[in-house]
Amino acid sequence: MAFLSIIRRWALRELLPIREIARRTGLSRNTIRKYLRSGSVEPKFATPERASKLDPYAAKLASWLKTEAGKPRKQRRTVKQLHADLVALGFTGSYGRVAAFARGWRAECQRQLQTTGRGTFVPLTFKPGEAFQFDWSEDWAHVGGERTKLQVAHIKLSHSRAFLVRAYVLQTHEMLFDAHRHTFRVFGGVPARGIYDNMRTAVDRVGKGKERQVNARFLAMAN
Repeated sequence: MAFLSIIRRWALRELLPIREIARRTGLSRNTIRKYLRSGSVEPKFATPERASKLDPYAAKLASWLKTEAGKPRKQRRTVKQLHADLVALGFTGSYGRVAAFARGWRAECQRQLQTTGRGTFVPLTFKPGEAFQFDWSEDWAHVGGERTKLQVAHIKLSHSRAFLVRAYVLQTHEMLFDAHRHTFRVFGGVPARGIYDNMRTAVDRVGKGKERQVNARFLAMAN
């Protein structure tokens, strides 16, 4: 789904031609057109996923790719070399499967770079329409004569500081999506990116540094 998100961003936001997206991803132009025509935000498959011969080696391969990415280009092992090293460990799958895994891994890394940026600083100035910030807070109100705790969604445009606030009884995905729907309706558009903290409806797991496992339903909304 993260791979599909990249395709949609390149095609719909950055307006890259299909040929260029095919070159970057390694997918056929027909496959890319199929995804874009369908308007799908989650890839659908006709058959259930089957266990892959690569599954037992996926963590090892991801670790190798991460290590190689930190080396100078001329010192990195090629995907063919990585495949040969996996075969030496007992892997019996094809080179194509390893190459596809490597493409997906690199695409995800690129997506994270586009999302988080390369610097460790927090920008204090934004272009119009560049970004919005989302966060939750808690407050109390009398509802039907009873004192009720409310979960308050705050959405603020980073440039103009224009904002919208909506109150809910819970911080579920349904409430999160509803807050975004009303916000973009009121603002009359969708900024280029959103800035979030590690709220549980967006992030399933916080890794080292900027590594995040994004929630699948949240990613579908972003798509």
